[in-house]
Amino acid sequence: MLTQKRGHKLLLASTPIGPLGSGLGGGVELTLTNVAKELLKRDYHIKIIAPEGSKIDFCEVIEVTGELQFPCQYKKRDDKVDIPANSVLANMWSYILDIHNDYDLIVNFAYDWLPFYLTRFLETPIAHLVSMCSLTNAMDQVIKDVATQFPNTVAVHSRTQANTFLFGDILLCLYNGIDLSLYEFCEKPNNNALAWAGRISPENGLEDALKVSELTGLKVRIFGAIQDEKYWDSIRASFQNKLFLEYVGFLMTSQFQQELRLCRTILVTPKCPTAYSNVALEALACGVPVVAYKRGGISEIVKSGQTGWLVKPDSIEEMVEAVSNLDKIDRFDCRLQAKNEYSLEALGNRLEEWIRKIISQ
Repeated sequence: MLTQKRGHKLLLASTPIGPLGSGLGGGVELTLTNVAKELLKRDYHIKIIAPEGSKIDFCEVIEVTGELQFPCQYKKRDDKVDIPANSVLANMWSYILDIHNDYDLIVNFAYDWLPFYLTRFLETPIAHLVSMCSLTNAMDQVIKDVATQFPNTVAVHSRTQANTFLFGDILLCLYNGIDLSLYEFCEKPNNNALAWAGRISPENGLEDALKVSELTGLKVRIFGAIQDEKYWDSIRASFQNKLFLEYVGFLMTSQFQQELRLCRTILVTPKCPTAYSNVALEALACGVPVVAYKRGGISEIVKSGQTGWLVKPDSIEEMVEAVSNLDKIDRFDCRLQAKNEYSLEALGNRLEEWIRKIISQ
């Protein structure tokens, strides 16, 4: 039984990659939204600080102007820390430095050096939810420093993600959860299309989904914000059968689930290890099997042969074979897994335990 005292004031610091609701922040946007919803339901006082233009209709948002942060996925291992002029990240944390004493806890969702570095200078504790695997030496070092100096304050989404860091054993694992009431189960797909969802940028491997489409003769419906215009133009130009490619765009949850649940499967094709996969959870909640590369945190989500198929990373051949075996997957099992393992209530319990550990230190 949790003994957490509720009513604490929490400030959730969003990703500086893009405004909430734009899709540029990828799965971080959905995670932050779900965390805020669940903690509000549990009587915490929540505010969100995020880049200007953020759209949240259930919680007060402090909007901050400035230049958006360059995505860390494009950085090399030895790259230095990069903060642009008039940085929205710096502006957000300058504001936090001024008002942090008004809160019991700051929860940082940004995978950026500055929030970790500033942790030691704030009287209010900071909880960091790390959304990426190990990418650069600079980030690894600052995350390790904070996790060591302030035990229990750094959490990740999966053990696979944690293990990409040399100090993964000192990172807490929260996994994820979604609001299942927002996702409608579909027993049979109403179309024969493949789905692909995510930020359209090289590390997410959209070109592999298009190759699967060409080899299976199935249309691929693409959901997500275009983050890299040149990449999008190049893969679209190289795709032979334009009739089999449908770009739907970035949709909010209510619209996305309506479209996703009608698809035969969702393809998850990351080119590098990922922390987790919110779109996989969303698909399972709709009853949609997941066909994914066994790379990163998604390997802890999909039950291969039961709720989808995990295949060798970068193997188009194995992915095509998995698509041909989708009839062996019971879509009821997909929804059941989401219900049993990825509810917001379960995530909320883990969040409260995490908050208790940090505030009581």
